Amino acid sequence: MTELATEGADMGTLHHLDDHRPTPDTTTAEPVVSLIKTPVPATGAVVEAVDRVDNPLSDWLTVPDAPVLPAWARSAASIKANAAALARLTWWHTRYHALRTPKYLIKTVLLAARGFFRATAGLWPTLSAQDHTATVKALRAQSKARPEDIELATRLQIAHAMRTRTRRWRFGAAAVGVAAAAIGIMLADPVLQTGIAGAVVTPLAYLGRGKDTQFLDQGAPPLRVDMSSTQLNDALRAAGLLKSGRSGDDEKDAPKVSCSMGPVRDGRGWAVIFDLPRGGGKTASDVLAKREVIAQELGVDEIQVIMSRVRAAKGGNAGRVSMWVADDDPYLGPLNPSPFETAERFSIWDPVPFGQDARGVRVNIPVMWQSMFFGGLPRRGKTFSQRLLTSAGLLDPFVRHYVADGKGGADWMPMKAVAHCLVMGAEDDAIEALKAMLAELLVEMERRFALLRDLPTSVCPEGKLTPEIVAKYNVPVIFVTIDELQEYFTAMEREDREQVINDLCRIARRGPAAGFVSNFASQRPDADSVPTKLREIITIRYSTQVVDRASSDMVLGKGKAAQGADASVLSEEHKGVGVLVTGPASYVTVRADYLDGPSFAGLCRKGRVLREQAGQLTGQAAGDVTAAADAAGVTVPPIVSDALEVMRHSPRMFTTDLLNGLVNLDEDVYGDFNAEQLAAALESAGVKRTSKQVKISGSNGAGYQRRDIEAAVPAEILLSTGR
Repeated sequence: MTELATEGADMGTLHHLDDHRPTPDTTTAEPVVSLIKTPVPATGAVVEAVDRVDNPLSDWLTVPDAPVLPAWARSAASIKANAAALARLTWWHTRYHALRTPKYLIKTVLLAARGFFRATAGLWPTLSAQDHTATVKALRAQSKARPEDIELATRLQIAHAMRTRTRRWRFGAAAVGVAAAAIGIMLADPVLQTGIAGAVVTPLAYLGRGKDTQFLDQGAPPLRVDMSSTQLNDALRAAGLLKSGRSGDDEKDAPKVSCSMGPVRDGRGWAVIFDLPRGGGKTASDVLAKREVIAQELGVDEIQVIMSRVRAAKGGNAGRVSMWVADDDPYLGPLNPSPFETAERFSIWDPVPFGQDARGVRVNIPVMWQSMFFGGLPRRGKTFSQRLLTSAGLLDPFVRHYVADGKGGADWMPMKAVAHCLVMGAEDDAIEALKAMLAELLVEMERRFALLRDLPTSVCPEGKLTPEIVAKYNVPVIFVTIDELQEYFTAMEREDREQVINDLCRIARRGPAAGFVSNFASQRPDADSVPTKLREIITIRYSTQVVDRASSDMVLGKGKAAQGADASVLSEEHKGVGVLVTGPASYVTVRADYLDGPSFAGLCRKGRVLREQAGQLTGQAAGDVTAAADAAGVTVPPIVSDALEVMRHSPRMFTTDLLNGLVNLDEDVYGDFNAEQLAAALESAGVKRTSKQVKISGSNGAGYQRRDIEAAVPAEILLSTGR
């Protein structure tokens, strides 16, 4: 898998035969000669630099810093990929036109018939002397014509008729001969018939063609977007990025961009790399800020226009822009299934498959040493996208999961099979559980730093966790996933909120070196829901659709929308599509892979098996009775499983609180439940209450003990969890 592909990548390498092209090998470029103060071993003399100002040979002795081979021939992989693409293209066109052979035969016959008519109509005036007859009639019609002219024309007409009479007889005889030959051909061998028919029909069909005749059907769909350098200049001029000509309407003397590549077809769109003219005072950043205007002038939606600066490392400058304009919306169409659906194992040290960009290029995210933040409007695929990264850790048994879901819904419930710690909801008991989880993480982080400090440099050369240290000292990577952060912050008291924010900042800032991967998510993260000091230390950010550019900048970082990383251009149809920012100048709009709820639950079960085999099943997952029952294939009544899920953080709970938790868990099932219905459902599932009253914080009331509900689970399952 390739590393993360960004919209800032150089589009100078194009493979027009295949959208899914490999990354070109740029290591074959010849280096620039640099001989400054290079000692010669034999004599000790110093060779003067080629690029000195006073060296008259410097201009033509300096080796150009450019590849000597075209982009498609710089590596064996690129040659093979393009050859395979050519073979696939040829095979596709062969099948395409083979299916239309009957249509082409009918069209050929019709063209040949028209050609035969044209040939006959063209020969007939010569055979019948129509031109001479017309001349005689014209002369006779003139009252002032001289008699000798009329007599001469008449004699010429008679003489021409005598000459053409024999020609007409020969033409008739030839026609009879052709008819006889046609009858003979009909009785001949089929192969001979085909050859003769082709020899006769082909010139007739060619003669019967018209000015706009198109014999073969178009093998590719018509372009929905066209582009030329003139259109590009007009669009930039309308956006105020280019000056107008001195003569006003006449733009011949107006400044224009210089295209270092294109415009050329690139996959399902047009690609161009251009430099803004000097003297206009405009930069590449100004072009990115005018994305919407440029799209309007090109006649497309701004989601179809992908622009980025070309940096000096890729041969660019402050005025060079790389732009790709798609034929249609590149983020619609069939969903991309996640590779994790069929994977058996995965190493969290490898980049995580996340999605595809507009051109169908795979986008992978390296998560080690990183912290991540997901934001966006509800029901736009934010949680589904966040789960992709957590899913990578499910298939690595040496990853320990800490999960908190402020919403407390069903999205993260399958993690009970794997999570060392799972906090569901934002009620008082869940908030206390979250605070305890963060305190546990901080203690573990300090323990790991102490361990890493004591290790020799031969084992820990950079003071950070390594795969070898993980295996030798049993310090698995810790994945901290928190969804709906705003639910916790809005439900907390001020002091608790500040403490939790400080704890999260410490984990996100110092945790990566100790093997902590932070994966946070929230809706519109304003200063009240998610403080700036937490958001600003996150290294990787992803935003689905938001309402405006300000909200986009809140998720992706201040000023990112002006650079082109703007999630507000996404629409309601772009579910699972978002803008991914991986660095100060690196961003890409990604269509995230699709991993639905049942598939995620299957990954959690697979992750539990992997951890049991590796001896890494710890914490709440090791003692979760419902997860153990699922792993053993034992069916637990849904009401028992759901009640235990609601009471995860409480040994006892009032009936009203339990009902509220069940409704929040699954409103469709428990929305109409009352105390009597709940008691009847639990009793029919085998729950025997030792007491109908519980005491919580000095208050007595009707409620349930968690141990009574756990007792309804088969005894062998309870024993396997150590209860």
